[in-house]
Amino acid sequence: MIWHLAWSETALKDMERLDLRTRERIMRALDRLAETSYGDVKRIQGQEREWRLRVGDWRVRLSFESDTGIIRLFRVRHRREAYR
Repeated sequence: MIWHLAWSETALKDMERLDLRTRERIMRALDRLAETSYGDVKRIQGQEREWRLRVGDWRVRLSFESDTGIIRLFRVRHRREAYR
């Protein structure tokens, strides 16, 4: 299944704050996840429907909507801030 990415306003703002190299790396990881369902993805402890994608020291908080084929992106944060 090929997934489609749906960005929240907060996630877009998080991406704007990153340097170009980090942004490109995260985009490559998200594209790979959407196309092949491959990535370092784990469920967030204590959250039933929220997952995280690890890209180096960065975490992308997301959810999967399998009925619509959408990956909703909530936040893009450094690992020290991602779970606060």
